Amino acid sequence: MLTALARTATRRPLTVMLLWGLFLLLGFGLGTGVFARLSDNVPEVPGTESESAARYLEELDPAGSSITGVVAGTPVADAGLRAEVEQAVADVRKVAGVAAVPDPYATPGMISEDGRALIVPVTLEGGLDDDAEERTLDAAAERIREIDAPDVHVSGGPLLGLQMGERAQQDVKNAELISLPVVLALLLVVFGGLRSALLPLVVAVSGIAGAFLALFLFSEVTDISVYAIQVTTMLGLGLAVDYALLMLVRFREERRTTEDVLEAVHRTVAAAGRTVLFSGLTVAVSLTGLLVFPSVFLRSMGLAVAAVVVIDMLAALTLLPALLVRFGGRIPPARRRANGEEEGRFFARVARFAARRKVAVLAVVVPVLLVLALPVSGMSIAVGDARQLPADSEARQLQDTVAAHFPPGTGVSPVVVVARPGTDEATADRIRALDPGATTRELPGGGAVIEIRPPGEADGAEATALVERVREVRGDAPVEVTGTAARLVDFRDMLAERAPWAALTVLAGIVVLLFAFTGSVLLPLRTVVTTLLSLAAALGVVVWVFQDGHLAGLLGAQGLGALSLTAPPLIVAIAFGLAMDYELFILARMREARLRSGDDREAVVTGLSRSGRVVTCAALLLAVVFAAFMTGGFSPILQIGLGLTLAVLIDATVVRMLLVPATMALLGRHAWWAPRPLRRAHDRFGLREEQPELPREKVPSGV
Repeated sequence: MLTALARTATRRPLTVMLLWGLFLLLGFGLGTGVFARLSDNVPEVPGTESESAARYLEELDPAGSSITGVVAGTPVADAGLRAEVEQAVADVRKVAGVAAVPDPYATPGMISEDGRALIVPVTLEGGLDDDAEERTLDAAAERIREIDAPDVHVSGGPLLGLQMGERAQQDVKNAELISLPVVLALLLVVFGGLRSALLPLVVAVSGIAGAFLALFLFSEVTDISVYAIQVTTMLGLGLAVDYALLMLVRFREERRTTEDVLEAVHRTVAAAGRTVLFSGLTVAVSLTGLLVFPSVFLRSMGLAVAAVVVIDMLAALTLLPALLVRFGGRIPPARRRANGEEEGRFFARVARFAARRKVAVLAVVVPVLLVLALPVSGMSIAVGDARQLPADSEARQLQDTVAAHFPPGTGVSPVVVVARPGTDEATADRIRALDPGATTRELPGGGAVIEIRPPGEADGAEATALVERVREVRGDAPVEVTGTAARLVDFRDMLAERAPWAALTVLAGIVVLLFAFTGSVLLPLRTVVTTLLSLAAALGVVVWVFQDGHLAGLLGAQGLGALSLTAPPLIVAIAFGLAMDYELFILARMREARLRSGDDREAVVTGLSRSGRVVTCAALLLAVVFAAFMTGGFSPILQIGLGLTLAVLIDATVVRMLLVPATMALLGRHAWWAPRPLRRAHDRFGLREEQPELPREKVPSGV
């Protein structure tokens, strides 16, 4: 199969390159239109109570979304400032689509006790379409910003989502500007030549274009999160470099045994291409777990990232072979050491040590990883607010200003209780009794809305406890709860209900693919266990830093008491797939060595010696890409970036270099065991590629 694909791609290399060139133009042309379609409605889950109540309100409530302006930094009682504010309020009231703007000087609670700040809330009309709402937001916000005061900020509601989208776009550009030159420099060190170093970047740019195009197409049918750009771009860039690196290293090895560039390309695709194919399928399967969740955000992220993985895989299997046919003759073969020995002596030494001291290695490494994973037991998730943004962003400055001048809880989104027609007054009274400050407004048709402002954050423990309390008090009455806290409660419930099914789906797919790749039953199980260890350790550090606040300041963040609800599922899904990536790199070489020599122990050493350098370089390059996305200061992306960086580094070093050879040595020849019926099934149906006969190569020895 792969040999046929290689021959197809190399028969018309110019045509293949032209088609990929058109794809790049389409991706960077049409695909970048996704930046205008990003949504921050992450916690919405179709079919939940909070979502049902929100839809009901959209249909009946004449009041739409709202934004907030804050004016601070000078005494607000100043006659000149008051005249400006009152004129701005009058002008904003005239903006088409604005429903109400209260006079802050005549409304209780709008002026701070120190007299140096005031709030200007703006409520939009209900039922506005996206274009009309955006025009209204722009006009209202711009007029408020024209007030002459030291600090004037406008954000909140849909404007916060737009500001997050703008920040996402800027962070992507900055990350690419940082990561691409660093990746190129590292590739120059790895290959020692510009031509070899540029080819992975060509594949990587194709992956980025594919990321944009995939997201744009998905935005036609579903919402795309503001986090999607960073996550898909970082993964698309990293995996493209990984796959291209694996193919190029193998190509240079094949050039040692044949001067025919075309034949070397075919052999490369037949051998390394098989690993790339299985790796891409495995990463994609790891992300299918996100499709089990009804959350639009998780499903769209799973589809988009899986699409990017497939694009990277196709680029490595078609575009790169075409480029190698045209330019591969100028890429020198891999060199042997002066003494005639192969590269990889260090990794062979590590493998022999881990295999010889297998019990000691397991006794040290496993407890260390478990200690790092301990904070996961106390992990909490939250929707988050403007504190997730960098300190220089307008939304963050508004929240900080309000927190500095107004009492705690000011501006906090309320718990919204929707009492539908038929709700008895006694039930409504019991709900209002939960907070003396609760407000009520009537809805057309006989329903009502009761708003209760919780203490603390909108999605804090007090707010979520209030949601649960309302749901207990209502009994069987037609009452629903929505708002930020209610959506968080429903999102947590959704995760708890569907997570086991998602895990089962992913694990089943991974076990089947790894069995098809190795023909073993025990290797997939061993791989899953060691991968989960490294993943738990990385996630534990993320909790320790961003939830508990340890060393968060070094990353320009702060401890928020909870992780962003986007971070854990994405870290788990993506990191699990990447771990399978490196596992396959190593297992492929172990399998080749075992088929040639029949020696299980030496196959482990040989496999690691020949793949260790590739895995280490790939992990370093991927870590650089993930780390570059941590420079933007957006807390959810910092969390995802740190989690993936640690997961990649821990997995590619501690797990793959120590745990893999130790566990392989512990299992011995049983590592490749499968029951006879499954063995026959694998021999008949297993996805494998016939390997060309290659000369035996010298295995590092004497270490």
